Amino acid sequence: MSFCCGASMVGTKGTLKHYRTQVHNVPLLFCPVCHRVEVHYKVENEYEILAEYAHGDGVTDVDFQDYVMEDEEAIFENVINMESEDPMAIIRSQIDMALDLLAVAKQIGDSKWERELKKRLAVMSQRRHRLQQKA
Repeated sequence: MSFCCGASMVGTKGTLKHYRTQVHNVPLLFCPVCHRVEVHYKVENEYEILAEYAHGDGVTDVDFQDYVMEDEEAIFENVINMESEDPMAIIRSQIDMALDLLAVAKQIGDSKWERELKKRLAVMSQRRHRLQQKA
């Protein structure tokens, strides 16, 4: 599980640009609060190798899935949420986790972590409110 802004990141697949080469279907983790994106650590080396070779060969587009046979289920087995899930379910899960972690942070007296979690909760609450208004 990867963490950012005090709680877990969400798993997805996306496109990353490496110089002039776009690598599609890369397993990614992103933070729903600050929108930081990183290549999933289980395929980070494979991504770097593929991107470098594709760029070196002058390829403009490459599909990660065509070259890396890692099972998607195995890659994302330790991710709490996937982007493909219902957005409201993701937000509820993220809020619940942040509340649980906030209790732990308070218990151990980690004020920096508490601030990060409170910021995360504020952003997730705003997102939940916007989703509720759309429904």
